[in-house]
Amino acid sequence: MSLPAIKKRYMYGIAPAMVTLMHQDQTINTDAMCKLTDFLIAKGVHCLYPLGTTGEMYKLSVDERKLIAETVINHAAGRVPVYIHVGAFSQTEVVDLARHAYASGAAGVGAVTPSYFPNTKRELLGYYGTLCNSVPEDFPVYLYNIPQLAVNDLTIDIVEELAQTYKNIVGIKYSFNDFRRTVAYTRVRGGDFSVMHGADVLLPATIALGCDGTITGCGVPYPEPYVALYNAILAKDDEAIHLHQAFADDYANVMENGSNMAYFKAALVHRGVIEQYQMRAPNLSLSKDEETALIKKLSVLDNLYAKVNPAFSL
Repeated sequence: MSLPAIKKRYMYGIAPAMVTLMHQDQTINTDAMCKLTDFLIAKGVHCLYPLGTTGEMYKLSVDERKLIAETVINHAAGRVPVYIHVGAFSQTEVVDLARHAYASGAAGVGAVTPSYFPNTKRELLGYYGTLCNSVPEDFPVYLYNIPQLAVNDLTIDIVEELAQTYKNIVGIKYSFNDFRRTVAYTRVRGGDFSVMHGADVLLPATIALGCDGTITGCGVPYPEPYVALYNAILAKDDEAIHLHQAFADDYANVMENGSNMAYFKAALVHRGVIEQYQMRAPNLSLSKDEETALIKKLSVLDNLYAKVNPAFSL
C-alpha cells in the first residue's frame, strides 16, 4: 500500500472524541474524566478531542465546557496534545471558549459550523474569521464539517478562502462519507492542510486519500483496534490491516456507530474504566434490556479480539 506522508504537526493518528462523564445528578464528574484521559493515553492514542458531538457539546453550559477543558488539558499534562472543540450556537460563546482553551494550554481548537439555521458563504466566512481573530495566529484552528447534522456545509471554495486568509486554520474534521470532497480537502492550500476524517472504520481508505487520521467516537471505549489499525497502516502490513479493521468495524456496529453516546458510556462501564454513567437530559441511559444485549455482544468480540491482539484486555 502506497501512502502519502502523515503530517504530525497538528492532529494525527487516533484522536478519540471523548464522551462527557457525569454523576447521577448530571453534574460533571471530573474524576471520571481524569480516569478516561489516563485510559486513552495508556492505550496509545495520539491526541484527545473532548467536547465535540460525542461529548454532548450543545447540552453543556459554557462553565461546564470550560471545566471539562481544564480537567482534560491539566490531567493529560502534555502526554498527548489536547484539542478542544469550541463550536456553539452563539458566536460570543465560540470566542469565549476558544480564548479559554488557549489560556488553558490546549494544543488547538476545533469548531463546527453554525447549526440549525442556514448560513450564507459570507456568514460562514465571518463566523470562522471572528474565531481566528480571537486567538493568536499561531494557535491551530480546525474547521469541522458535519453537514448532515449541522445543516451548513463547508464547500471547497469556502475552506480554501478561509485557509488562505487565516494562518491559524490548519485543517478540518470531515464527518461525511464523500471521498471526492475528502480528496479536495487534502489539496487545500497546496496540500499543506490537515484532514482528520470522522469515518473511523474507513481509516485505511481515508489515509490512502491523504488524511492524517481519524477523530473517533467508537475509539473512546475501544481504542485498541483503532490504534492497532493505524499502526498496521503505517507498517504497510496488509494482513494486520484487514484483521484490525474487521474488529474496528464489528465494535462500531455493535455500538450503533455512535448514533447514541449511551452505548459508548455503557461500554466504558463494561471495560471497568468508570463505575456508572449518566446521559444529559433529554437523552436517556440504555434500558436494562438494551444494556444486557450490548454487553453480551461486546463480550463475544472481546474474547475473540483478545486472542489476536495481546495488548487488549478488559
